Amino acid sequence: MPAVIRLKRLGAKKRPTYRFVATDSRMPRDGRFIETLGYYNPIEKPATVKIFEDRMTYWLDQGALPSDTVATLMKQVGFMKKYEMQKNGEDVSGITVSETITERPKKRKKKKETKTE
Repeated sequence: MPAVIRLKRLGAKKRPTYRFVATDSRMPRDGRFIETLGYYNPIEKPATVKIFEDRMTYWLDQGALPSDTVATLMKQVGFMKKYEMQKNGEDVSGITVSETITERPKKRKKKKETKTE
């Protein structure tokens, strides 16, 4: 059973919240899962991310692969750096994982310039 860590979508229409879950890779996105590992709320400004560090570390040690989105979120809050340091045997007591992520600025369309004569 290859385990993966992915996001499970919850919430109302156009008001999503997500949970980090460990699941079998053959299960659907919102299907059966093994364990909840945290949550992500993109609606709040700034977005809230809460990772249950001990359980996330356990599943990563067991060989579970995070999805691309989960890996990006874990990197943004600083969990991946802490996990890699812990894996290498370094002291991680002074490192804290952030609970918010900053939103990237939106791209704005350039207005076309018109010639005036």
